[in-house]
Amino acid sequence: MTTAADQTPTEQPIFTITGERVALGPLRRDLLPLYQRWMNDFEVVRTLGVPLRPMTRDAEEEWLDHALKAEHEVHYTIYERATGRPIGNTALAYINETHRSANYGILIGEKDCWGKGYGTETTRLMLDYAFTILGLHNILLTVVAFNQRGIRAYTKAGFREFGRRREAFWLGGQAHDVIYMECLSSEFQSPFLRRLIENRP
Repeated sequence: MTTAADQTPTEQPIFTITGERVALGPLRRDLLPLYQRWMNDFEVVRTLGVPLRPMTRDAEEEWLDHALKAEHEVHYTIYERATGRPIGNTALAYINETHRSANYGILIGEKDCWGKGYGTETTRLMLDYAFTILGLHNILLTVVAFNQRGIRAYTKAGFREFGRRREAFWLGGQAHDVIYMECLSSEFQSPFLRRLIENRP
């Protein structure tokens, strides 16, 4: 049984990358109940392509253990900067240093934070991190065609559509296209992290 204590974060947030309205910090084990709640909200995860079934605490712990140890992935908790409230997760996966590429993903779990530009700013921060800090060149994402809010956020952040896989996503008795988008380092201006290089001693 989940208690009130299980729902209350016990740690103070650490901000690794700070933007204007959002900040990114490490994943936290004390936030597992919150991560689990997001993954059990079908409205939140319906665009992710994951099976729409209950997410148990054990399964969420397995995901966290993997994410903390994965060599070719980087995961962050997304915070609303003004309040310090955790509102979602974001990640780079399949990081390939040889080909300087990776895949991008994001989940805004707090629905009252939808439509406020937090996804766009988070995406810019992650592109900045990928290009400026990790030295990557090509970042890829896929998005289901009905996720217009996501497509707008990705486009504003710098992604461009380059193709689609037709009727490859099945939900609610209908087939939907999957859109492929990418951003190149040569097409992106660092909004935040360039100062780490330009202001070096």
